[in-house]
Amino acid sequence: MSDDLFDILFVEDDPDFSSGCIRWFQKHGHRVQHTTSGQDAIHQCSQRDFDIAVLDWNLPGLSGLEFVQRMIESNPETEVIVLTGEGTIEKAVESMRLGVFDFVTKPFPMSDLERRCRAALERRRLRKENTQLREVIDRSKRSAPKMIGESAPMKALCRVIERVAPTDKSVLIQGESGTGKELVAQAVHSGSTRSTRPLVTVNCAALPEQLVESELFGHEKGAFTGATAATPGLFEVADRSTLFIDEIGELPLALQPKLLRVLEDGSMRRVGSNKERRVDVRIVAATNRNLADEVAAGRFREDLYYRINVMSLELPPLRERIGDVSLLVDHILSNAWSIDNDARQALVSYAWPGNIRQLINTLDRAQILADDGVITVEDLPQEMTQRSSTPEPPADFDGSLGALQRARIVEVLDQEDGNKSQAARVLGIDRRKLYRMMKQYGLGAESA
Repeated sequence: MSDDLFDILFVEDDPDFSSGCIRWFQKHGHRVQHTTSGQDAIHQCSQRDFDIAVLDWNLPGLSGLEFVQRMIESNPETEVIVLTGEGTIEKAVESMRLGVFDFVTKPFPMSDLERRCRAALERRRLRKENTQLREVIDRSKRSAPKMIGESAPMKALCRVIERVAPTDKSVLIQGESGTGKELVAQAVHSGSTRSTRPLVTVNCAALPEQLVESELFGHEKGAFTGATAATPGLFEVADRSTLFIDEIGELPLALQPKLLRVLEDGSMRRVGSNKERRVDVRIVAATNRNLADEVAAGRFREDLYYRINVMSLELPPLRERIGDVSLLVDHILSNAWSIDNDARQALVSYAWPGNIRQLINTLDRAQILADDGVITVEDLPQEMTQRSSTPEPPADFDGSLGALQRARIVEVLDQEDGNKSQAARVLGIDRRKLYRMMKQYGLGAESA
């Protein structure tokens, strides 16, 4: 069904008048349902999503005012046009206050009623688009953790964000799961000229493959089973703003040319439509996959990879910014909570394979178990506390999460030719902290 056709419910008890209306609208391609009862009309609207309901004010049973009120309350997305043979200003005002789109006095040309129905259909579409946009704005306003960190890797990342954010170039954020890629996307958008509009977000891994295209590009009414109304996609919602495509490595290969075309010339089509639409959208994408390997394996288009990878931001895992763990703990915990030194040390010494997401979950768990608003070692998972009671590392570090942290310290010391001050700066910790960790992991001067 094309954009200017609609589903209409006629509620009229005059058989001659209603049959003439039905013939007219069916002749012009619209889908028409008819009933003579107000109660039946309310029931039918509960079973089917009509674009427009044309109601006779003077039906037997319910009063015109009560009928219109119940229709609007039970079917807020259906536009209502009221018909009456006794047009009065009072009735018109009464109807409009209830939310009626239009008030028409009999007799009238059928072409005039069809024109009013088209105008009602346009208002319905605009209301749906506005609702979707408000949902996006609400999501963008939800509080989220700020980018926290004083380590060298985080300072370097923030400097790059400051340079790339004001441009309109595509950005690819790469990093392990749980490192905070969406926060980086928010920082890029906030520093851009598009920041007055909401950041629009989609996670390709969270959508069934058959719905990804519709979510990104929208669809027309009737494009597939269940498509009861034309719906704009997130590219249209993000027009003149930024679209954050999380887990872009999960994007189906068949859809990648369509995404590439939008990035190249801003043109796209909704599912089920031949109409070209143009959008102005900046793309920020993220992945925990190595897209270069995906290209080599034939699972990701090379031309799309280079299009989204104009600027690449590498988000360091938490084990490479251990100096930030304590800052993150203080930021995540509310003012009503505190953490004792042994528990803090256990968190700082842990390797965090799940990164910041794991840290947040760990603190949430600890708050449930803790007494008197103080988190202790006893409130932490066992794997995080074993080393706190045994400072000396096991003889064989294979399989120990501490091995990752130890290996990182050795790597940085080697890179810096044993310069502990410089190694501490790279690791994001002070020199005394580095000495303590070297002692904990059995790293003497000869190892450095």
